[in-house]
Amino acid sequence: MPTPGMNGRIDSVAGSQGSFQADMGYGDDTSDTVSSPSAVKPRILLMGLRRSGKSSIQKVVFHKMSPNETLFLESTSKIVKDDIANTSFVQFEIWDFPGQIDYFDPAFDSEIIFGGCGALVFVIDAQDEYMESLAKLHETVTKAYKVNPHIRFEVFIHKVDGLSEDHKLETTRDIQQRVSDELEHAGLPEILLSFHLTSIYDHSIFEAFSKVVQNLIQQLPTLEGLLNVLNVKSGIEKSFLFDVVSKIYIATDSSPVDMQTYELCSDMIDVVIDVSCIYGSGDGETAAYDSRSECTIKLNTGQVLYLREVNRFLALVCLVREDNFKRQGVIDYNFRCFRSAIQEVFELRTRSMGG
Repeated sequence: MPTPGMNGRIDSVAGSQGSFQADMGYGDDTSDTVSSPSAVKPRILLMGLRRSGKSSIQKVVFHKMSPNETLFLESTSKIVKDDIANTSFVQFEIWDFPGQIDYFDPAFDSEIIFGGCGALVFVIDAQDEYMESLAKLHETVTKAYKVNPHIRFEVFIHKVDGLSEDHKLETTRDIQQRVSDELEHAGLPEILLSFHLTSIYDHSIFEAFSKVVQNLIQQLPTLEGLLNVLNVKSGIEKSFLFDVVSKIYIATDSSPVDMQTYELCSDMIDVVIDVSCIYGSGDGETAAYDSRSECTIKLNTGQVLYLREVNRFLALVCLVREDNFKRQGVIDYNFRCFRSAIQEVFELRTRSMGG
């Protein structure tokens, strides 16, 4: 574990051996021009100026590319559509737009681009002069809002790993103030934007994309409620429901998210996958993450990290005090009830989509 003061030891890991990436990886990119709206899946648009880091974000979060490898990515020259549909709840499309494209040109149908859009993520390079980015952001937000007022606008103030803490705060305040003033001047103060400080070299990009994806999940209040009940009945301090492939969390309980806790829980997924691949059952036909996957890690803070498989793509990761974990039988019973409830939510969602 990389977080200082939170080192621990693995007590138990269960799971089967196999190729995780082969069985669990997302599909390949599909490049295409804008032609027709997606059937049912919500859409996330990645926009921003050239070299702002849009494609790198997509590759790191959803295709497990090493951040250092993104240095060799070529600049995107056409719209790239990526279908993210490998989990029960996380099903959407990402459209990566080249920075040089004017998507409000009459050659593009704004209704097709923005009409079925669930979220618009605009990426700003915090290490570069960002006045041109802010002008583009304002134009994009105001025109997209007129087409679809239900879009959620997310601004990633990106590449902040190279900035000092004071510079981060100053840059964030300046960008937020300028954007707010421009919208007020345009007579559109009702447009709300969420701002996130991000970098592909730490967990901040996964945490930010978790917030984006959660807004696309209609069942989010139900999932949060189930996690709250599980925590209260089991003496759990914090719990996350993770998408195992991307390591973004699709839900957490109502208590505030501490970045250090999130990093520990996120890293635990890598521990389970890596250890299962090395020391698993030896059955090459099965994935490294399956119905037998679980892990317990005791930390030197008197706390326990506990992971359980919910379904093929989802994992519950909890932080529990060691004293409370002595009642592991109660926790396991409550977890089985929680998992059954999650399956019911998923079945209801499937039936509603089918109807």
